[in-house]
Amino acid sequence: MTLLHAVIIVTVGLIAGMVNTIVGSGSLLTFPTLLALGYQPVLANVSNTVGLISGSVSGAVGYRRELKGQLRRILSLMPVVVVGTVIGAILLLAVPGSVFRHVVPILILLAVVLVLVQPTVARRRAEAGRKREHPGPLLQVGTFLTSIYGGYFGAAQGVVLLGLFGITLDDDMQRLNAAKNVVAATINAVGAVFFIANTTIAWKVSGLLFVGSTVGGQIGAHVGRRLSPQVLRATIAIVGTGVAIKLLVSG
Repeated sequence: MTLLHAVIIVTVGLIAGMVNTIVGSGSLLTFPTLLALGYQPVLANVSNTVGLISGSVSGAVGYRRELKGQLRRILSLMPVVVVGTVIGAILLLAVPGSVFRHVVPILILLAVVLVLVQPTVARRRAEAGRKREHPGPLLQVGTFLTSIYGGYFGAAQGVVLLGLFGITLDDDMQRLNAAKNVVAATINAVGAVFFIANTTIAWKVSGLLFVGSTVGGQIGAHVGRRLSPQVLRATIAIVGTGVAIKLLVSG
């Protein structure tokens, strides 16, 4: 690995850490970069997952104030997150390729729509005297399916998770983003453990991404926590739509 390659990997890792914390699509920066530097797709994917763990954790720590009172909510999702991620990781190693390339852009666009209509849905539930604070069947199933995708590849999984959280839970957007960061960090961690135990990792790549994404996660939390709900929704919509278009074009 040359010095230039190392600098590039650290830099995209930092940017990805920021993007993942605020919205969630950092792998669309790091994964293509690793491919461009000559790494094989599966090796790049698993090394990327391992390297971005710290960014996800760093972002979750940065949102720790918004996580207060959400322990029960998050813990109730952990079983489906773990099982779904393992299934996705197994699929990656057993069936390499772009299996989800036709479905994922549609899911992301749907998630963007859910994020945008969330205030209207929440207002109508409030007017009807209903308030949802804990995950129901819809969120459990949606999180399970998103975790499968996250274990397989995971680009823009944060956009999908935020869409699901926003439409099924009545809470402030920043608090939902904090919960999203914890769930995304868990998906990355479970996937990383599975890959470390079952396949080859490019450790230099993962180490450089680890350093960059850790710093990026803190910067992302600093910026993201100061965005108004309206700006955060707009950011999610713009990034999510851009990601979907990119995947459709590249697919």
